[in-house]
Amino acid sequence: MPIFNELKLAKELMRFPSITPVDAGTMNFLAKKLRSLGFKCKILEFKSKNSKPIKNLYARLGKSGPNFCYAGHTDVVPPGNLNDWSVNPFKPAIKGNYLIGRGANDMKASIACFISAVSKFKNKKFKGSVSLLITGDEEGIAINGTKRVVEYLKRKKEKIDFCLVGEPTNQNKLGEMMKIGRRGSITGYLTVYGTQGHVAYPHDANNPAPTMVEILNQIENIKLDRGTKNFQPSNLEIVKINIENMADNVIPAQATAVFNIRYNNKHSSSSLKKKLNNIFKKNCKKSKCTFKVSYMVSGEAFITIPNKTTYMIQKIIKKITKIKPKLSTSGGTSDARFIRRISPCVEFGLVGKTMHKVDEAVLISDLKKLTHIYKNILENYFK
Repeated sequence: MPIFNELKLAKELMRFPSITPVDAGTMNFLAKKLRSLGFKCKILEFKSKNSKPIKNLYARLGKSGPNFCYAGHTDVVPPGNLNDWSVNPFKPAIKGNYLIGRGANDMKASIACFISAVSKFKNKKFKGSVSLLITGDEEGIAINGTKRVVEYLKRKKEKIDFCLVGEPTNQNKLGEMMKIGRRGSITGYLTVYGTQGHVAYPHDANNPAPTMVEILNQIENIKLDRGTKNFQPSNLEIVKINIENMADNVIPAQATAVFNIRYNNKHSSSSLKKKLNNIFKKNCKKSKCTFKVSYMVSGEAFITIPNKTTYMIQKIIKKITKIKPKLSTSGGTSDARFIRRISPCVEFGLVGKTMHKVDEAVLISDLKKLTHIYKNILENYFK
């Protein structure tokens, strides 16, 4: 069985320009590496109407016993202006103590660390299974990635007993934070309709703008909750306001706005829709306007109640980094929102300070530490 060096493997992965939804050969590359370690690999391609096909990979080593799964993604965000980078983002380079390139911490290097850890895993005759669930659709709309793989695994009655998601969970130093849950995310698209008319004759028109302003003021100032033991307070943010009016002397016919709510487990998307719709109805009835609203739910709030595996991982991280990681639910959404439907999961990866930025970089020493952490987790899980 070959032993893979995490730095070398990270650089190889980062050379693939796998900007969502382009695979660029990453899944075949990973499958080849994993097959050399004895994994059985299945490349799963899914597509939906009005979206490009996405390649995903599910690989498993071992046939029975507890299945410990690592989940991650090979797709990356666009690099932006190449002239702003100190290196070619898809020709990773070492500068000082850092590896620089797109995907350095979000999250190709983490995948490399886990595969390296498996290749160095001492207990070659362990009782159980190790699997990897790798998607190419985490940075995009996420409808043909992990969500579809989870559905496939459920159909196949493939059980995952615990999942480690390798997202960059640390802000400044490796070891600061593990994620045991995430807030939910819902986006609302609201249109308020009035009656167009001349500004000099307002009695012959019905301006939807004041109604929209009143609605936005109310939902912006609504106190959803004060947070919980495991979650920060829910927050609503208005992200777009628009009135497409080509003239200054015309009362507009409609006004639109977009808002997003990040909510904890005191709410569900259904309860929030009900609360908001009541506000919209009340205000529009008062002003004799009408409204239309649609919602996109990216994920519901969830938490994995810490168990012995969670605390084992926390203990190993502290031992290697000398920092006791906080068990957190902060941040945006991740693919853990899909995996938690079939398995308890935690998230732990590299430092995410430069993710999605120019000159995305990771400390080389952190790659070694993360590989050591992942290897120790496997050894302790399969004791």
